[in-house]
Amino acid sequence: MSVSTELVSTWTAPRKALRRHLARGRSEPFAFALLLVFLILAFVGQWPTAAREAHFAGDDSAGARILARAFAVLATIPLWYGLAALSRVVSGALGGQGSWYGARIALFWALATVGPLMLLQGLVSGMIGQGPALWSVTGLVGLAFLWLWLTMLHESEKGEAP
Repeated sequence: MSVSTELVSTWTAPRKALRRHLARGRSEPFAFALLLVFLILAFVGQWPTAAREAHFAGDDSAGARILARAFAVLATIPLWYGLAALSRVVSGALGGQGSWYGARIALFWALATVGPLMLLQGLVSGMIGQGPALWSVTGLVGLAFLWLWLTMLHESEKGEAP
């Protein structure tokens, strides 16, 4: 299944999508690739905002602002791994039977799935700026992420075949 088809099918059946990913077998490069997909989309989604800020600041180029955002996005990698580990610890304390890998896949795939919405969020931020439209889109992205992540985390904590 292509990535775009997989993204669309995740919105309609997130549990089934997670099971497909876990059925591939354990692959840390695959898990990291999912995280990278999200980080790239999140980074690209910030370009319009950087361009807007540079324009209003009178800068000739948004390059420095975009580079700073690239480093900031890369710096979040340990945060995402830590959040996946924390979710596994909490789930285990609540009786979950999943694995550390399953928790990572649930988080990273949820992030990758909302990546296209983050592109929309970046466009709204860059074109319209602060205000109700941006707050609405940001809230939508946050709720969509939480719904996908918690749904897939719940599915992974049911336990998975080795």
